[in-house]
Amino acid sequence: MDKALIKFRYMPAALSALESFPIDVERAEFIAHSENVTFRISVRDCNTDYVLRLHRPGYNTIEELESERTWTRELSESGISVPDSLVTCGGKNFVLTKIPGTNEQCYAGMTTWFEGVPVSEYLKKSYDEDRRKRIFRRIGVIAAAVHNQSANWNMPLGFTRRRLDLDGLLGETPHWGRFWDHTNLTDTERDLLLRARQRACDTLVDYGETFANFSLIHADLHPDNFIHDGDDLILIDFDDSAYGWHMYDIASALSEDWCAEDFETVCASLLDGYCEHRLLSKRDIEVLQVFLLIRGMATIGWFHQRPEHKGSEHFEEVKHWVLEKCRSPAPR
Repeated sequence: MDKALIKFRYMPAALSALESFPIDVERAEFIAHSENVTFRISVRDCNTDYVLRLHRPGYNTIEELESERTWTRELSESGISVPDSLVTCGGKNFVLTKIPGTNEQCYAGMTTWFEGVPVSEYLKKSYDEDRRKRIFRRIGVIAAAVHNQSANWNMPLGFTRRRLDLDGLLGETPHWGRFWDHTNLTDTERDLLLRARQRACDTLVDYGETFANFSLIHADLHPDNFIHDGDDLILIDFDDSAYGWHMYDIASALSEDWCAEDFETVCASLLDGYCEHRLLSKRDIEVLQVFLLIRGMATIGWFHQRPEHKGSEHFEEVKHWVLEKCRSPAPR
């Protein structure tokens, strides 16, 4: 969607939502349109900027959105750097706003803006092996801290998030779409995916859900969702957070680098950082390759549900990688 259409469709909704928050807005700047539409909000006579997020209609219920905020507050209190919330004048986390030109409404919420750059951008500035190892080790440390908090947290009554379990990842209607039905696949490629899906299902059934390997996870730890502020990393965007396997979280952190020449090095760095704070069994590490494949399948499903991204070079890269992995014997 081009910026002119975004301005026409979403800027009025953003400005309407901003009226409910206790700030004097100086400027609203469009940032991105993906799952949600995000704006950077500058405030008069204030050193803090905010992110206004118009949440994709139908993606998360208001109960799930409220639960997300509950969890991020708990993560912050446990010492993990995550965005703080800004509540409305009425003390609510979200406000319902209309999208002009459509029959849709969406929830809008605000969190603090962090100065810095996404880790993916930071790492692209110039190749530096030590920098990459250091960053991925730190991602592993943060992932372990998130899993330690969630695995030991007694969630309040009414807390709800989706489940990225066997059905959520590989069932007949997986959360990110029936990846095997993507229109870009040939019949041979579809059959290859379906056979690999069955092998992955068998592996997850054998692996099981336990206190040690399954709890609330971020579910989208890729480097775009870490902000490098010059000193440390800040974890953002909990929109996909769900109950799921810890190793899926680790796979999501590595999925942007699965074709990198130094993949084994950054993978080892991430696992070293993780294991410094939370133990992984030999079996956990063995199934990482399966979760990397599942993450790739989920990405194909994501593109299948979003035809507006047709022709994406990234999709072609993911498809090629996934099909190559499908042709290899899967770990069991």
